[in-house]
Amino acid sequence: MTIAKIISDRDAGQVVSCDVTTPVSHAVSILAGKRIGALPVMQNGKVVGIVSERDIIYRLADKGSTCLDLPVGEIMTSPAITVESSTHIDDALALMTRRRFRHFPVVDNGQLVAFISIGDLVKNKIDEVEHEAAALRDYIQTA
Repeated sequence: MTIAKIISDRDAGQVVSCDVTTPVSHAVSILAGKRIGALPVMQNGKVVGIVSERDIIYRLADKGSTCLDLPVGEIMTSPAITVESSTHIDDALALMTRRRFRHFPVVDNGQLVAFISIGDLVKNKIDEVEHEAAALRDYIQTA
């Protein structure tokens, strides 16, 4: 199964993101207000990085509150590791595990189409396992 299944009901225009020039303090407000852990960072319509809670915490520890006035472009993780909607869910999970991050911009033909988290992928895997278990129970009961 591919990421396309997870994002099929999402509107690409509804992806919450910020620009490289967005002040970190504003990114913090977006993260808190939306109760999310990361944002794709855009420049000229392209994903150039990701800013996460971790990025902000590490910079706060390093620079103090002055980092809140910096543009997101100075603290983001860049370049962003992206996937395409055709990427298999297991491959995306393996990459997240190997690289130790929790969010992916989904980019098709150079355009951001979705932003997914490890929670999205894990939920899908749990649903898949539950479906297989139900099918096995039905098979056993009818055999």
